[in-house]
Amino acid sequence: MLLSVPRPRSLAGQLFAMQAVLITVVVAGYALFSYVSDRAQAEDAAGRQATAVARSIADSPSVREAIRTPDPTARLQPYALQVMRDTGVDFVTIMNPRGIRWTHPDTRQIGRPFRGHTEPARRGGTFTETYTGTLGPSVRAVTPVRDGGRVVGLVSAGIKVEEISKRVRGQLTALLAVAAGALALGAVGTYVINARLRRHTHGMNATELSRMHDYHQAALHAVREGLLMLDGRYRVALINDGGRELLGFRPGDDVIGRPVAGLGLPARLTGALLASEPRVDEVHLTDDRVVVVNTSPVSGGERRGTIVTLRDVTELQSLMGELDSERGFTQALRAQAHEAANRLHTVVSLIELGRAEEAVDFATAELELAQALTDQVVAAVGEPVLAALLLGKTAQANERGVELVVSPDSRLDDGLLPPSLPARDLVTILGNLIDNALDAAQGGERPRVTVTAYTRADAELVLRVADTGTGVDPALAELVFQRGFTTKPAGPDGRGLGLALVRQAVHRHGGALSVAEAAEGGAVFEVRLPLTAAAVTGGAAHER
Repeated sequence: MLLSVPRPRSLAGQLFAMQAVLITVVVAGYALFSYVSDRAQAEDAAGRQATAVARSIADSPSVREAIRTPDPTARLQPYALQVMRDTGVDFVTIMNPRGIRWTHPDTRQIGRPFRGHTEPARRGGTFTETYTGTLGPSVRAVTPVRDGGRVVGLVSAGIKVEEISKRVRGQLTALLAVAAGALALGAVGTYVINARLRRHTHGMNATELSRMHDYHQAALHAVREGLLMLDGRYRVALINDGGRELLGFRPGDDVIGRPVAGLGLPARLTGALLASEPRVDEVHLTDDRVVVVNTSPVSGGERRGTIVTLRDVTELQSLMGELDSERGFTQALRAQAHEAANRLHTVVSLIELGRAEEAVDFATAELELAQALTDQVVAAVGEPVLAALLLGKTAQANERGVELVVSPDSRLDDGLLPPSLPARDLVTILGNLIDNALDAAQGGERPRVTVTAYTRADAELVLRVADTGTGVDPALAELVFQRGFTTKPAGPDGRGLGLALVRQAVHRHGGALSVAEAAEGGAVFEVRLPLTAAAVTGGAAHER
C-alpha cells in the first residue's frame, strides 16, 4: 500500500495562515491592553467621582449643623441615601472623628467602627484607596468635615470594584465586537490578496518557487543562444550570458534597467528590438557578428514587454560564403568541362579529316592558355585558399562575360598570413568584393575586374578590387557598407549583405575599408589589414 505524502501548503496558503495568526495576536494583545488600561482609567475615574461626592458632603452646611445635634444619624442617614441615589456612588458613610459610623447603606452597620484607614483624614487631608469593607472591595475617598478649623467628622464615599468591573466589561464587550469586525475584515482582505497571489504563483509553494528559480537561472546560463527580455518601456529586464556575448557587452557592463535605445547597438537592430510587431528570423549585423533575431511581445491584457532571442550565424554566414565560392567554382568547372568536350570533339574531327597538325596546334593553344591563367594566379597568390577562390571567380567571370585580372603588383606567398587572420575571413572579404565588382562591371563595354593582393613592409595586408562599372557616388560612400543598402533590384533572398559582411570582418581584425573612383571610371574598394611583424618578415613582403 502506497502512502500518500501530503503536498506542502502553497506560498499563498502559508501567507494567509501567517497573516490570520498575526491579526489574531494583534487584536488579542490590543484587547488585553485596552482592558488593563480601561480598568485603571475606570478605577481612577471612580476615585475622582468618590472624592468629589465626599468633598461636596463635607462642605455642606447642613451636614455640620446635623453633627452638632444630639442625634446626627436622624438627619444624616436620609441625606446620605439621597446623595447615593443622585450621584451613583455605592455608599456614603458619615462618621465621627473616631470612625464611628453615623450613616451606612446597611442600617445594622450604624454605630460600628468604619473599616478602612482614616488617619490622613483625621489630620485634615483627603485621600483615596481600594479597600475591602462590609460591602466588599471598593474604591473609596475619605475627607474631613471641618467646623471652625477643627475636624468634627469624616465623610467616606465609594464605588464597589464589582461595579467598576461591570463598566469595564461593557466597554470590553464593545471593544471585542470591534476587534472581531477588524479580524473578519482583515481575514477577508487577506484571503482576497492571497487568492490573487495564488493566481500569480500558480499555486506553487515556496520550495517549488525556489526550485523553479534555480532551474531558471541554470537554464539562462546554460543556453548558448542569446535571450533578452524587455519591459513595457523597452528597458532591459533580463539578459543571459549568450545575449551579452552576441551583443558585444562585457561581463561587468551594467545593462539591466537601461533602455534599448541607449545600448549603442546598430540602428537597424535597435529598430527591430523597439518594433511593436513580432520579428521572425531577421538577419542583423553587429560590430563583430551576424545574428538572427526573433521578437515576440508579452501581453496579458496590456503590453508587458518583449522576448528577444538571438542566434549567432557568423560562422554559418562565413561557411555560406565559402560554399558560394565553391559552388561558383564547381559551376565554372562544369562549364569548362562542357567547353573541353566541345574542343575535344573539334580535335577529333580535325584528326578524322586528316588534319593532324592543325588538331595538335588547336589542342596545344588551349592547354597553354589554361596553364598560363593558372600559373599567373598561383605565381601572384601562393596562399592556396585565396588562389582557389581567384581561379573559381575567374571562371565565373568568364561565364558572365567579364574579364577578371590579377594585377602584376600582387604578391602573397603561402604561409605568410598569421593564425590571427584565418583564410575564411579573407574569403569573406575578397569573395564579396569580387562578387560586387562583377555585378557592377557586367553589361558595360569591355567589362573588367582587377584584383590586387600584396603585403607591405609595415606589417599590413592590402586587398584591392577595381571594376569598370558606373562607380559609387561619393555621397553614398559610407552607406554602401550598411546592411540592406543596394543600388540593384532585390532578389528573392534580399541584397545588401555582402559589403556589410566585408566591413564587419575588416572591423573584427582592426583593419580599414574604403571606396574611391577607379582609374578606368568604376569603383575601387581597398582593404588594409594589420599583420604581425614576424608574419611579414617571415615571408616575401612586397613593397609597392
